[in-house]
Amino acid sequence: MTKQFSAACERNSQPILAVLSESLPDPARVLEIGSGTGQHAVYFGAHLPHVTWQTSDLPQNHASIHAWMNEAGLPNVLPPLTLDTSSADHWPQEQYDAVFTANTCHIMAWEEVCAMFAGIARVLRPGGLACVYGPFNYGGQFTSESNAVFDASLKAQAEHMGIRDFEEVDRMATGHGLALKRDYEMPAHNRLIVWRRA
Repeated sequence: MTKQFSAACERNSQPILAVLSESLPDPARVLEIGSGTGQHAVYFGAHLPHVTWQTSDLPQNHASIHAWMNEAGLPNVLPPLTLDTSSADHWPQEQYDAVFTANTCHIMAWEEVCAMFAGIARVLRPGGLACVYGPFNYGGQFTSESNAVFDASLKAQAEHMGIRDFEEVDRMATGHGLALKRDYEMPAHNRLIVWRRA
């Protein structure tokens, strides 16, 4: 049971890849926050050989990441770092061309989201990209009935969870020196939002 599988990762990998392919420089060093099962890392690593993909997550998810990595055998996908985004001591000292994270903002408490963006701003080189995938509200409104149902299910699990308002996240990102580059509409009422570090 070491190797975990996410149906959501299976569905969204190709649409995300299309955006990353046109957004990431060549070559690029990317830090993935919350690598989860490890599926995204090996999928993007296989399709973007010019990208060095640094995985990271909490220790309990490392076994699955290693299992996917070992099966894929990709030299450009690196073993996971232990990264608790709310702890400044956990963030790597290296600078990256981009940071990618998927389906994390609605799982974290708002304070953790703020800490994550502060950390992203620290590890991005000037001109580097922050690429954040997931559902967002706009003008305080859900973009679909399915997102409203999803938000209710999140809050039933834990009060701190919930779909974030884009405008609030963007203001906070701007406060960390990240300027909105593009907001991509994705399948299943998700977004891929790209900010650039000044």
